[in-house]
Amino acid sequence: MFRGISSINLDDKGRLAIPTRYRDELQDCCERQLVVTVAVNEQCGGENGCLWLYPLPEWEKLEQTIIKLPTLNQTAGKLKRFLIGNASECEMDGQGRLLLPEKLRKFANMDKKIVLVGQLNKFEIWNEEAWKTEEDDWLAGGDNSQGLEELGSISF
Repeated sequence: MFRGISSINLDDKGRLAIPTRYRDELQDCCERQLVVTVAVNEQCGGENGCLWLYPLPEWEKLEQTIIKLPTLNQTAGKLKRFLIGNASECEMDGQGRLLLPEKLRKFANMDKKIVLVGQLNKFEIWNEEAWKTEEDDWLAGGDNSQGLEELGSISF
């Protein structure tokens, strides 16, 4: 399970160094095989400044869920094209580095400073400025009621 936030710098080639605290788990769970894609929002559009990074087995579970979606449903089709169409397999090297494809870096406006956010079964990779903007909005109490009804009786 991945949790926590790490500030990271991309190198000149577009690589990020996975924090050491995650490297052994990524070796054990997926033999350093990962999939990176665009983050999607509730309308199946891109989340500005954000990518999703999945260990390969978690990605394959997601693919099995997506393949069962109705073919003629417009939202499902959009999700497949956007999420699956932009997916790129990548491998963490022996030094814990991972190359983010240029197309995805451009999509998420990632230049140098990024934030890696653990999300239990995956990571979010944020442009640092986009992350700060979102975080400020969440802390200021932006539209935080959307979708709460779906959480049911969860308590903390």
